[in-house]
Amino acid sequence: MPSRTKKFRGYRTHGRGKKSGRGAGIIGGHGMAGYGKTGKIGMLKEDRNYFGRHGFKRPQCTVEANRTINVGELSEKIETFVNMGFASKEGDAYKLDLTEAGIDKLLGNGNIDFAVNVTVESVSEKARDKIVAAGGSIAE
Repeated sequence: MPSRTKKFRGYRTHGRGKKSGRGAGIIGGHGMAGYGKTGKIGMLKEDRNYFGRHGFKRPQCTVEANRTINVGELSEKIETFVNMGFASKEGDAYKLDLTEAGIDKLLGNGNIDFAVNVTVESVSEKARDKIVAAGGSIAE
């Protein structure tokens, strides 16, 4: 029995019509092509929510990230806070109001080697331990 190719030698399309012999013509395209038409049944079975928008994204103007500072940064920038008027030195300890400075949370990365009495909205456990170990206190 002759091969199919041999049988159709001399015929331009080998019996496939004009488009179906090119690329992925007869199957309607590659990948997800035709999902809304020829592949509609497959789409309905496998992934009903393929079309359309899903979920909700909050507008960025309503989302506000916490402004944070680490204990190490606090140690480096204490003089800057004093100059700006957010901190003052009382005896051996500094008194610092981070809430007034626009900082929401104190985090525990870094080290501090002097006493600081800090007023802040929220603080991590690690930061609290380091401030207390240095002889300071936290007021929330």
